[in-house]
Amino acid sequence: MADLFDISADEAAALPRPLADRLRPQSLAEVIGQRAILGEEGPLSVMLSSGSLSSIVFWGPPGVGKTTIARLLAQESDLHFEQISAIFTGVPDLRKVFDAAKLRRRQGQGTLLFVDEIHRFNKSQQDGFLPHMEDGTIVLVGATTENPSFELNAAILSRAQVMVLTRLDVEELQHLVQRAEALMDKELPLDSEARAQVLEMADGDGRALLNLVEQIMAWNVDAPLSTQTLGQRLQRRAAQYDKSGEAHYNLISALHKSVRGSDPDASLYWFARILEGGEDPRYLARRITRMAVEDIGLADPQAQAVCLQSWETYERLGSPEGELALAQALVYLALAPKSNATYMAYKAARSKARSGGSVPPPKHILNAPTQMMKDQGYGAGYDYDHDVEDGFSGQNYFPDDMDRESFYTPVERGFERDLAKRLAYFERLRAKRQTDT
Repeated sequence: MADLFDISADEAAALPRPLADRLRPQSLAEVIGQRAILGEEGPLSVMLSSGSLSSIVFWGPPGVGKTTIARLLAQESDLHFEQISAIFTGVPDLRKVFDAAKLRRRQGQGTLLFVDEIHRFNKSQQDGFLPHMEDGTIVLVGATTENPSFELNAAILSRAQVMVLTRLDVEELQHLVQRAEALMDKELPLDSEARAQVLEMADGDGRALLNLVEQIMAWNVDAPLSTQTLGQRLQRRAAQYDKSGEAHYNLISALHKSVRGSDPDASLYWFARILEGGEDPRYLARRITRMAVEDIGLADPQAQAVCLQSWETYERLGSPEGELALAQALVYLALAPKSNATYMAYKAARSKARSGGSVPPPKHILNAPTQMMKDQGYGAGYDYDHDVEDGFSGQNYFPDDMDRESFYTPVERGFERDLAKRLAYFERLRAKRQTDT
């Protein structure tokens, strides 16, 4: 008996199709956006014109055409198009795919294997593609939303060209809406401001935009809708943000560098973007405190305390009120004087400690709790700083066989200007003590 879910090709063609599927480009020339790779001198155009399509990894956000471009590459290269998803495909499925590709190759037909979410395959699964790529059984086209340099094996990357696909800009999204209106033979029932809001809600994702357009086109309205009415009828699409993925690190980097660059407005913008993406404010509290330690340091010793107090305030208030305390700390950091002098001194000291081996401290600064240790010279010649002039002995505290190092160089900003004066004062006293001896 036939499977209840089996349908004929004619029946399948008669079924309703989403707008995004009906508008799928039929040639690479119809693809909206991605001119950097599809333009006349773009790498894909050059590959196709030279007749030498190699394996590719498409890296970009959702809804920018990765699957569509892969399908059209197969079409324009006379290759059989085979599509799998790393989410649903296991090792037995991969073997079947490779066996079918080998059979086609013996029959004179090449295979373009499109692997969606390729970064979800583990290392051994990714290694499984290599022999089939090398002997020409498949042309691999992988798609990933994650940074390939972090998520894909070096062996895969050495055999494939990474091409970056970018989110669609407003003009490209408008072009997509116009195509949808032409296909459906009617205009979106929105005023100009509401139309702009829909483009904003799509967040550079063409597929998401067409889904919104299809939903709006189905409404029975008598007049163009305003932004207020549109907002009541639609839930705003969540901004693109993956707490463990590329977008997460990009936005955190943008936040940190905005603070370091003393721009409170940009800092607040990225802070808000990350919160809107669903990040745990406690994670942001920790990152903000790290900024105080790394980029402000002793130029404003109060900065660290402000961060810790804001963090504690958040813990007491919770969300959403507590986020305001974190925002205040962020503005304080952005406007604080900046110094990474302690950070750099710490790294230099760690480097010296690693390279210096296990040289002991000089004996004069070692305690001598036993007579035997005293006999060995422990503590001999130590000058108690409180008993000498100016409270500063100027003795050497580095190992005897190591030259004196200078790790900490304060900047001429904020409180570190005073520290620089203190440092210079002690250097003068040290030189005087050495001259006196």
